[in-house]
Amino acid sequence: MANDRGLISPSDFAQLQKYMEYSTRKVSDVLKLFEEGEMSEYLQGDAIGYEGFQQFLKIYLEADNVPDHLSLALFQSFKTGHCLEDTVIHDVVCLSDVSCYFSLLEGGRPEDKLEFTFKLYDTDRNGILDSSEVDRIIIQMMRVAEYLDWDVSELRPILQEMMKEIDYDGSGSVSLAEWLRAGATTVPLLVLLGLEMTLKDNGQHMWRPKRFPRPVYCNLCESSIGLGKQGLSCNLCKYVVHDQCAMKALPCEVSTYAKSRKDIGIQSHVWVRGGCVSGRCDRCQKKIRIYHSLVGLHCVWCHLEIHDDCLQAMGHECDCGLLRDHILPPSSIYPSVLASGQERKISKTSQKTLDDLNLSTFEALRIDPVSNTHPLLVFVNPKSGGKQGERVLWKFQYLLNPRQVFNLLKDGPEPGLRFFRDVPGCRILVCGGDGTVGWILETIDKANLPVVPPVAVLPLGTGNDLARCLRWGGGYEGQNLGKILKDLEMSKVVHMDRWSVEVIPQQTEEKSDPVPFQIINNYFSIGVDASIAHRFHIMREKYPEKFNSRMKNKLWYFEFATSESIFSTCKKLEESLTVEICGKPLDLSNLSLEGIAVLNIPSMHGGSNLWGDTKKPHGDIHGINQALGPAAKVITDPDILKTCVPDLTDKRLEVVGLEGAIEMGQIYTKLKNAGRRLAKCSEITFHTTKTLPMQIDGEPWMQSPCTIKITHKNQMPMLVGPPPRSSNFFGFLC
Repeated sequence: MANDRGLISPSDFAQLQKYMEYSTRKVSDVLKLFEEGEMSEYLQGDAIGYEGFQQFLKIYLEADNVPDHLSLALFQSFKTGHCLEDTVIHDVVCLSDVSCYFSLLEGGRPEDKLEFTFKLYDTDRNGILDSSEVDRIIIQMMRVAEYLDWDVSELRPILQEMMKEIDYDGSGSVSLAEWLRAGATTVPLLVLLGLEMTLKDNGQHMWRPKRFPRPVYCNLCESSIGLGKQGLSCNLCKYVVHDQCAMKALPCEVSTYAKSRKDIGIQSHVWVRGGCVSGRCDRCQKKIRIYHSLVGLHCVWCHLEIHDDCLQAMGHECDCGLLRDHILPPSSIYPSVLASGQERKISKTSQKTLDDLNLSTFEALRIDPVSNTHPLLVFVNPKSGGKQGERVLWKFQYLLNPRQVFNLLKDGPEPGLRFFRDVPGCRILVCGGDGTVGWILETIDKANLPVVPPVAVLPLGTGNDLARCLRWGGGYEGQNLGKILKDLEMSKVVHMDRWSVEVIPQQTEEKSDPVPFQIINNYFSIGVDASIAHRFHIMREKYPEKFNSRMKNKLWYFEFATSESIFSTCKKLEESLTVEICGKPLDLSNLSLEGIAVLNIPSMHGGSNLWGDTKKPHGDIHGINQALGPAAKVITDPDILKTCVPDLTDKRLEVVGLEGAIEMGQIYTKLKNAGRRLAKCSEITFHTTKTLPMQIDGEPWMQSPCTIKITHKNQMPMLVGPPPRSSNFFGFLC
């Protein structure tokens, strides 16, 4: 049993990670509540009991009901018996251990994490880590490594040796300065502490832990890493080493920008030993004998693989291969100082300053892309889709220039948009869910760019309604990213409508939840659909492990729809709601509705098409909406509505009535075609007289009596993927 070893089981750890995905809390915030705030009553020196531990989880995970088995298993795993008390107390755990563990699983800057870890384990607050405190850090790193399913059989001696090397002055203890210096110079430390490597471009590898499914050999010592064993792989050059060999590894040969004038404009091949996964030479087409996985050469920019003997026949210049349209080669990025008239070399000292400071903000670099290309700016949300986001981030760092790929959890989208602000012909790829796409579009709005680049979506996780309508699919499932990038080359630009939402509450004593968004990209709804979504949202926040697949989500949604049909909380909606479309009242008197949905795209809740399929008449099937004329801002005629096709570029919304929860559940599970078409319009106003459930783009809330105005905001250029091979694959495509 994992708990017998002081560890939680893999399933418990997966459940914990799900909770963390939906939490916005930081460990440092929770720690303040225990040390200085309302939770201090639970603190016993440096220890907390089980009740205090439950409070920690409740606040940190933002979950009222963490399952007892999970909280108990976690509590048991932290009972290592070395708190600040003079005697060992077995029914408490060290708060510093708990805080450090959760901190290591969070995102954040390595420098902050290192300092936070140091202060947590400097238990006597004397500014140094003695041997016992260092040993506790080693134990914690071992524990995290096991939780992450690392092979730790040889890890302890490596960590002990590494910690000895950190003690630069040989004093037998580690100061804060030595600890922070170790973070910059002792390569494996950041990886083994669970911290993300920072792109330095000074010969440092960007290591990530990797378990190898096929026989792989260390690039340094050339001995086997072992099938299924843990090693380190560089995201930039695919250099592979044992954990203990990382500090002795040769410098990374990949430079992500031109550091001298002679390197600007013409990109050279960068050949790295080994890494030839195809097993065939791209020059002579003969087999590369992948002995020890160290034979042959591969170019990190065009990804050609060749024999050593074929190197002489290869030209010097690299065209960046099949993905050249997307790549910003190093020759296209250079320090601004090289663009001036000053003829001076960058010394090692000034180069270090450039790497460590200015390049982190991208303000010291200038971009001059290759002509007739469309450099890709990639934003990745590593939390989307479980571990999918993290893997996608790593893959794009290798396929493209790492300076094109931005981790949204680190600094958000602003640095990437500033870096690409003046790059002509660029495109944006957002890797995440619909919420991530909405975040990027809102940031683009505020960035006031001279030219707004078109946006494509690589959908991660579940739902992904916008990605479905733009032909990027319902979710990434490990497909070849190179193929997806080739599809992006064939994509077309459409200008998607976006809508402003203004909520004007009435003066009542009833309280409302915060309105999640002020902009609609996908849809808005009031009533039964929002009520089901609200229940779904609350349950998913409490038990995220129960909502980790599309099939589970559909079953849960159907269950909530069934329960909603019994209670009918939104019955006779027309009695508490009036609707105006472009200033004209919409007649609901002859209808018995429990919900109204306003659609910008024909997909909700992971593919439900509330508008339904349109029987396309013979003739011009693409001109149906245009034939109605731009003056037709309001369409309510049922016969005309039958022929209307949803269009996310026509500056009009589709309005659909929902008769009840059972109908909504049937639509969601594809047992029924659609709701009742009420109107197409360019402006809509709701007046409510009681508290009702509402939602915007899948984010539900309860709203007290109010007036809601929805008006056209702007259009955003979006990229639509190429048509699918099967015409029936996406029945709801725009």
